[in-house]
Amino acid sequence: MRIDTDYLVIGSGIAGLTFALEAARKGRVTVLTKRTESEAATAWAQGGIAAVLAPDDTFGEHTADTLNTGGGLSHRAIVEMVVENAPERIEVLAQLGAHFSAGDVSAPHGALPALDLAREGGHGKRRVVHAGDITGSEVQRALLAAVHAEPNVDVREHHMAIDLIDLARMGGPRRIVGAYALDNRTNVVVSIVAKATILATGGAGKVYLYTSNPDVATGDGVAMAYRAGAEISNMEFFQFHPTALYHPQAKNFLISEALRGEGGILRLPDGTPFMERHHPMKDLAPRDVVSRSIDFEMKRTGAESVLLDMTAHHADFLRERFPNIYARCKALGIDLTSEPIPVVPAAHYMCGGVVVDRDGHTTLPGLWAIGECASTGLHGANRLASNSLLEGLVFGHRAAMALTRAEHDDRLPDPPAWDPGGAVASDEAVVVTNDWEELRRCMWNYVGIVRSDRRLVRASRRIALLKEEVREYYFRHLVTSDLLELRNIVDVAELITTSAAFRRESRGLHYNVDHPEQEDDYQTDTIMRWGTLPAQRAVPG
Repeated sequence: MRIDTDYLVIGSGIAGLTFALEAARKGRVTVLTKRTESEAATAWAQGGIAAVLAPDDTFGEHTADTLNTGGGLSHRAIVEMVVENAPERIEVLAQLGAHFSAGDVSAPHGALPALDLAREGGHGKRRVVHAGDITGSEVQRALLAAVHAEPNVDVREHHMAIDLIDLARMGGPRRIVGAYALDNRTNVVVSIVAKATILATGGAGKVYLYTSNPDVATGDGVAMAYRAGAEISNMEFFQFHPTALYHPQAKNFLISEALRGEGGILRLPDGTPFMERHHPMKDLAPRDVVSRSIDFEMKRTGAESVLLDMTAHHADFLRERFPNIYARCKALGIDLTSEPIPVVPAAHYMCGGVVVDRDGHTTLPGLWAIGECASTGLHGANRLASNSLLEGLVFGHRAAMALTRAEHDDRLPDPPAWDPGGAVASDEAVVVTNDWEELRRCMWNYVGIVRSDRRLVRASRRIALLKEEVREYYFRHLVTSDLLELRNIVDVAELITTSAAFRRESRGLHYNVDHPEQEDDYQTDTIMRWGTLPAQRAVPG
């Protein structure tokens, strides 16, 4: 089966839907999502969207906070561009029907209603626009409603991209012209041919044993782009959120950084506050510092978790400001108005990804990447809280504008249909399950919050063996979504581990006990491409 379209978008989060809405004005857009259209990391985002809207805030201050958090690797021109575009992107969301929490801050020119602006770790000012503690869910709702009203957008659920289609593999010039995708309802592989292919596949938190991410976050876009020959950068910088709820029934539930922004205090199990020993900003330190501090204190004391204490606030305030978190904790027997919340760090955000320019274009013709799967230069070595939804909005818009301005050849190529070769249905799917669990535990233990040379060597050896096992299994058996996700996270694990071993220093989210200092020689991006060794590239001034 073959589908022809103008723009193929792989992913249905904030970046992909923003692109789809704007590109639909100029052509047909096909959006693939491997499960349902609402299953994206966007819907899980609690905190909000950073934007300079308060009269006492400036673009320069937001830029400075981003650069300070980024550990010397954020690209200043990109940071300034994203920050300066933020207010307009918030206005567009409001026009689409997104409802943000009301407050007493009037936006410039009266384009927005008065908003409540929150403050999160690393921010010097209150500048986080939010919808209670379910901001991502509200943004996802508004974007999907707008997409459903757009006749030029076709959303195909339960379609998982397998690999990109490259004309070079058919004897032509190097150009990505779509993707092969598995229809999970029929088990039929579809060829989707497009004038432009946009990766908006989100992150890769499922490469780690403990994560705040949804189950769909398996690094699909990065892995596909890597196998196709695109440049990948800075994969060693994986952000661990400091505070995921620690409870046997609380799978992947995040306790927003906004709680610490409202005065939450991290304590040891005996009630002792500890962040003042680790950073001048105490509980409002950047996420990498807080995550390492919690990890250090848990290992030092043998505690299974630490505590986040909000009890200094009035109960009514907590129930109103954090209704979703309050309800979830209450359902598990934790009343955050009267007792602290047990929390642990969890893999949260991939700061590296597919290398793109300021419009989202990758190093491969015909291929674009936006959102968490892209390495734009915004985050550098560590992401500033609430800059991620903003990045998806800005680059989704910029990529759509750049593509719809461009002239395209109306003739679509005729790539060959998917060829399964001699593959047969598997009768030993337990191999997939076993390798999946082993890989994730290996990554958590050896390539997690704190690393060492020896741990990275161990991880590299095991990942190489797992990759060969997965490769053999892949070519012997018909594809399934579980097999495709395993294949992708093995590739992502290899990228993270190889990049981490290459960077012989500690910077931002990458901390190696054998190289604890930040080195000037490594104030560079780590660049990787299929079949080549890692390389360094100077960070633009």
